[in-house]
Amino acid sequence: MAAVESARGGAARSGPGRSGTAGSGTAAPELQGIGRSRFVVGMVLAVVLPPGVEVLVTLAGYRNFAIIMLLHLAVAVAVAAIGGFWPAVVAAVLGTTLLNYFSADPVGTLSIADPSTLFTLLVFLAVACSVALAVGLATRRAQEAARSGAEATALSELSLRILSSDGSLETFLEKVRSRLGVDAVTLLADSSPGSSPGSPHGAGPAAGSVPGRPRSNNTSWAVLASAGTSAPVTHAAADHAVVVDSRYTLLINGGPPAGHTFSGQHQRMLAAFGAFLVAILERRQLAASMQDNQRLSEGNKMRTSILRAVSHDLRTPLAGIKLAVSSLRQEDVQFSPEDERELLATIEDSADRLDHLIGNLLDMSRITADSVNPLLRGLGWADVLPDALKGLPAARIRVELPPNLPRVEADAGMLERVVANLVENALKYAPDADVVLTARAGEGIALAGRPASEFRVVDHGAGVAPAAVLDMFQPFQRLNDSQRTGGGRTVGIGLGLAVANGFTEAMGGILAAEPTPGGGLTMVVTLPLWEGPLP
Repeated sequence: MAAVESARGGAARSGPGRSGTAGSGTAAPELQGIGRSRFVVGMVLAVVLPPGVEVLVTLAGYRNFAIIMLLHLAVAVAVAAIGGFWPAVVAAVLGTTLLNYFSADPVGTLSIADPSTLFTLLVFLAVACSVALAVGLATRRAQEAARSGAEATALSELSLRILSSDGSLETFLEKVRSRLGVDAVTLLADSSPGSSPGSPHGAGPAAGSVPGRPRSNNTSWAVLASAGTSAPVTHAAADHAVVVDSRYTLLINGGPPAGHTFSGQHQRMLAAFGAFLVAILERRQLAASMQDNQRLSEGNKMRTSILRAVSHDLRTPLAGIKLAVSSLRQEDVQFSPEDERELLATIEDSADRLDHLIGNLLDMSRITADSVNPLLRGLGWADVLPDALKGLPAARIRVELPPNLPRVEADAGMLERVVANLVENALKYAPDADVVLTARAGEGIALAGRPASEFRVVDHGAGVAPAAVLDMFQPFQRLNDSQRTGGGRTVGIGLGLAVANGFTEAMGGILAAEPTPGGGLTMVVTLPLWEGPLP
């Protein structure tokens, strides 16, 4: 059964004397206190050194009581520095006993003839114990300072690594797992209704949730990320469940045995990890909110542009249709056959313009909503030309496609719309010159490492300044708003190139513009070659 712990509460429970017992292989030497090994060594020295002092002074024949007492005091201090307080007490008591037996009169017994000698031995014992206590405390404080410094260094390094990482939860959890030396780590988020804003689905703090305590059985959890092998996904499958805050919980496999908690040091690190996790998740949420706001802003801008286009450009053909129909319905006016044909041609032309504008608006809406799903197959450039050029002045269009061009990977409907919009745009902006359609494929033409083919729409009009090329592909951009065709008609609402660019990118291609040698503009559509079976 998983042991539930609180990352934040662990720091308060940790004590200075607790050694690193969790996270196998994680306790660095500088983080350890006076461990069991040093205590054992101190006890051994406490038992061995005082008799050794007596043996040495006996062999040397030197029986000065004061000097021997100072030697035993030095032994007690040395033992305190190595093994701490209790080994030093043992050394002091043993030294006092040996000093009384071998150096105080009567020698060879534990009885004391002179009361001043008894007082001297008591003072020696008190001084030795006091010195041992002071040395032990000083040693412990130094070790605690070293441990705190090492912990701060570890957390600082962790912070730098996190800041320099890619910010993904998986990367962070892997750092947590390796730092704690555990087998696997999983981050869970409260996904029950009414959960906090940071959770993936909910909003608002969970009712009755208390940091540091496990949730009720009605709480549902969602796995946000995991690291390590066989990462636990439920509380029952984890060795430890660490509550980061009211919204997130870390499930951990490995570390201290079941029923034991992490050490104070590791709980402080878990608290820091939890704070970083919450910061990462809140940063993600903030980034998502910024993207949503940007999309809403772009949507509002699009709607404003559509309304402006409807009010200015779409009303023009409607007015033409209305005027022509009203004229034809006048019973008191007799039109000649030529006038009737002209009025009917006006209706047909205006209807075509409306159909084209509405089609571009709908296509732009699909592109903006990311709802374009191309049906890619092998197509020849020439396959889409009959439908793409329908309704356009054929006398001004020269098709110079070389034979036997390889097929490209494209959606027939989208490619037709791309070609139609590019040719129509070229005819409008180069009213006094022909438009040439050509294509090529072969060495040097590639797209993302795949062989590709280029389709070029070449005009010899006024061209576009290099600084304005990128703006040309934005929706509702008309670089020469005052430019009109010879008949005085507007050049459109500025969606043709944006739709062409969006459809080309949806098919995995690139639409670019480059100057035509001698003047004008050349639009280049690059699509990857079809690698599937041929029909």
